[in-house]
Amino acid sequence: MREGIGTQASRPVRPGAPHRWFRTFWKSRFLTLLLLPPVLVILLNNYLPIFGVFIAFKNVNFIDGIFGSPWVGFKNFEFLFDSGSVWRITRNTVSYSLVFMIVNTTLSVALAIAINEVRARWLPKAYQSFLILPNFLSMVVVSYLVYAFLHPTHGFVNATLLRWIGEDPVFWYTAKEFWPYILVLVNAWKGVGIGAVIYIAAIAGIDPEYYEAAVIDGATKWKQTLHITLPMIQPVIIIFTILSMGSMFSSDFGLFYQVPLDSGALYPVTDTVDTYVYRVLLRLNDIGMSSAAALVQSVLGFLMVLATNWTVRKIDEEQALF
Repeated sequence: MREGIGTQASRPVRPGAPHRWFRTFWKSRFLTLLLLPPVLVILLNNYLPIFGVFIAFKNVNFIDGIFGSPWVGFKNFEFLFDSGSVWRITRNTVSYSLVFMIVNTTLSVALAIAINEVRARWLPKAYQSFLILPNFLSMVVVSYLVYAFLHPTHGFVNATLLRWIGEDPVFWYTAKEFWPYILVLVNAWKGVGIGAVIYIAAIAGIDPEYYEAAVIDGATKWKQTLHITLPMIQPVIIIFTILSMGSMFSSDFGLFYQVPLDSGALYPVTDTVDTYVYRVLLRLNDIGMSSAAALVQSVLGFLMVLATNWTVRKIDEEQALF
């Protein structure tokens, strides 16, 4: 009997096994075709550029080409760390990323819960369509919209609001004290809507029996939100928080460059790693330095994701991303 079992266990794979695999693949061929475009996009945009990491360690010139240019070790990285602006740009980048993450997550969850409570069937769909529109606008378009509000003489704020309350006009593009709030407001206006749609989908997946049981027990809407909705969508919030930590040392170039119109007076509060590198390398035209800056951002972002996921795993292992 044991010999039979051993013989059966050690029996080689039958020649018909690949055919069964092909039949399984053929049955799901349409799903595979749907999966193919995003996989190609990820491979081309995220994985293929990894092979160019070595550019950060070379002094690239157009005569020798990328592969023939001399190696310079970590000399390209000195450009970032020897600069007197490194503390300012790092502080601005990290601070804005943290504030954006906290504000956008809070507003997106609150907005999703509020829309979910609307009883008319057509209103939530209309709200969702309206809220995601800013996400598809280019930052160039957004910068013109902001300029229409903040123009020194003809802007809506100076020409209408401040004049109506009897205040003097403000030259917004030289007043740096206002721009931390303006940038947070613009970023929230552009990103909260699409975030709310994601959380609405997460709330829609909650079993209605939980709410029915809560109503029977006499729970108010606030208690239902606090003890049912928020705990049930907590995994989604944690996943997006972990992924957001990966861009902690990166910034939205359009938001910090186009919206403030690259005003030199606003550099103390609008200059980030991305805008600083762009301005410097626009003058130096050094590919190796720009690659070094991008590599530093990627490595730091990767470490932040690992650290955040490790922290979540220590608190609750089931909520960790990996």
